[in-house]
Amino acid sequence: MDTTEFRKRGKEMVDYIADYLERIEKRQVYPDVEPGYLRPLIPDSAPEEPERFEDILQDVERVIMPGVTHWHSPYFFAYFPTASSFPALLADMLSGGIGCMGFTWATSPACTELETVMLDWLGKMINLPPQFLAGKDGEGGGVIQSTASEATLVALLAARTKAIHRAQLEKRELTPGEILGRLVAYTSDQAHFSVEKAGLIAGVKIKEVPTDDKFAVRGSALRKVLDQDKAAGLIPFFFCATLGTTTCCSFDKLLELGPICNAENIWMHIDAAYAGSSFVCPEFRYLLNGVEFADSFNFNPHKWLLVNFDCSTMWVKKRTDLTCAFKIDPVYLKHDHQESGLITDYRHWQIPLGRRFRSLKMWFVFRMYGVKGLQEYIRKHVKLAHEFKDLVLEDDRFEICADVVLGLVCFRLKGTNELNEALLKSINDARKIHLVPCHLKGKFVLRFSICARTVESTHVQFAWKHIVKLASELLKAQKQQQ
Repeated sequence: MDTTEFRKRGKEMVDYIADYLERIEKRQVYPDVEPGYLRPLIPDSAPEEPERFEDILQDVERVIMPGVTHWHSPYFFAYFPTASSFPALLADMLSGGIGCMGFTWATSPACTELETVMLDWLGKMINLPPQFLAGKDGEGGGVIQSTASEATLVALLAARTKAIHRAQLEKRELTPGEILGRLVAYTSDQAHFSVEKAGLIAGVKIKEVPTDDKFAVRGSALRKVLDQDKAAGLIPFFFCATLGTTTCCSFDKLLELGPICNAENIWMHIDAAYAGSSFVCPEFRYLLNGVEFADSFNFNPHKWLLVNFDCSTMWVKKRTDLTCAFKIDPVYLKHDHQESGLITDYRHWQIPLGRRFRSLKMWFVFRMYGVKGLQEYIRKHVKLAHEFKDLVLEDDRFEICADVVLGLVCFRLKGTNELNEALLKSINDARKIHLVPCHLKGKFVLRFSICARTVESTHVQFAWKHIVKLASELLKAQKQQQ
């Protein structure tokens, strides 16, 4: 493919994507295929001779689309949103075209410098304390990680390095291996599984702190487990607080937890993967109060801020906490400016070496939507979630299972877990809308998350009528069996 054909095919691909997104609600939201469906549809090995672009594009419909879950359908209410916008798609195209590997400043200065500035822009949009911003000579700053899971792991590894160095000074009788065996990290019993996974990778103990009746970790609960573990000779070193849990969008009490972590020399990391985007709205910024106590903070613009995956933004108060943990300097990566103090080499802030020009997506989206446009988008989703909550509350056969703060509603039929499992199965088998469940206090609960950029009240109303219809049929069948 030469540049002439690329121009032609590029326009065709843009048209295909635009048509796909414009007509997405006409597609069945959840695929009706069995495992292994794809292999018989394509050859066993790659072609020896080049094939035509037209044939490849036709096979996208024949082979790929039947097995796609349409996350951007307005009938998709599962998990949490995954962001999509046309400015971000265009920026991703430009990033692929430039094709740089921005692991040091020298490998592409614009890639590094735009990322630093975009993280400052976004930090100011959510009113982060200035210690987290790079500015011209700040000690902190931001970096784009691939996912919130990766950000948690990076924070945990940096905290582990810092804790081992401190313990070597304070407990000289212990070897590094003995110190590592005593380290213990903490998180909520509602936290994402990635925190536990980070502990497995880092080789440290992870303990769950019990939550209150609002599914939030309180300071008293953390203090209790810390005192028990310190008395047993363990070394607490890390706490991952969650703002907007995956199960029910609950919020740990930072103003209670932060002072305890600071007093105990415990690194506090905040995972706000979903909820963080809402902090661009002043009315939701109170949910972040207490961030001033944190060592690191992360959320995913690729969830709810119209920046396509991947773009997980992470800030630290002290960049040296990361660079001391991850800095390795082979001669082939060295460059003239690396010790000048004027630049950032992001390879020292992450686990991989290579990195794409992801900040272009932020730059395009922030400029083409503006802060006000992003605020309107968040507010619309929250309003639709409350509309759905009100519909649930109007039907006394159902119950709301957790506070509705942002764009997630947790609900269920009053009755057994088996009844609600059957309801969810009938919903997803019908493939008109798509939901996923969670467990709250032993109850099987359905999650209704406002996800798509194009979702409107009509889609929410349709979803509720569909749920009510299936629930009525289920309850009728249950009654006939009794």
